[in-house]
Amino acid sequence: MSAKKLVIYLMAGPETPELARAAVDGGADIVELGFPFSDPLAEGPVIRRASELALARGMRTQACLDVLARTRELLPDTPLVPMTYAAILEAYGYDRFAADARERGASSFILVDLPVEEQPALRRIQLVAPTSTEERIRAAAAATDGWLYLVSVTGTTGARTALSPALPPLMERVRAVSDVPVYVGFGISNAELARVAGELADGVVVGSRAVEVAQDGPGALRSFVASLRDALGT
Repeated sequence: MSAKKLVIYLMAGPETPELARAAVDGGADIVELGFPFSDPLAEGPVIRRASELALARGMRTQACLDVLARTRELLPDTPLVPMTYAAILEAYGYDRFAADARERGASSFILVDLPVEEQPALRRIQLVAPTSTEERIRAAAAATDGWLYLVSVTGTTGARTALSPALPPLMERVRAVSDVPVYVGFGISNAELARVAGELADGVVVGSRAVEVAQDGPGALRSFVASLRDALGT
């Protein structure tokens, strides 16, 4: 059985390339780079606050693309996935954004609020949630880029103390219609939750807690990610 994938989310900022390298040193397989948005509907308080701070520091699309490029220089082999909202691409231009981000090292994209039918030319990692119908799950699985992002809760991101009871039945519904790898996110805040989620899924995504720990610097983030990696197996 292949090792479970570990995805770490970080908000784009001047220090993010070094943080991303620390995450990978700790055992992360993929890094999601949050491009901040003024109204991040899917986000809980930690990432919402990080988004506000990033915008206050001038992290607009061009600055975020520069962070992506610098992160790519430090991590030539790690998949880097910008994660943001459709309005950012709407303003920048979908094709232009995709081209510019790919040129700077993006491996794929996650657009939290862009339904699968919209902008089909923009190949991206699709999301499914407990509220998704079977039809939506099939469409997302067919269109997704490499793996499917399973949102384990109906609600916003944020560290939680237990996995959602909606997760096992949702996983069963997805597995019934698709054999694409499934990574679980939203609410995974520690090694034990990562281990439990990893028993169900092919990978886990850790966002809010990683953003919190990253505030204490690369060393703290590396240790935190290493604890998740240990829990998932190597």
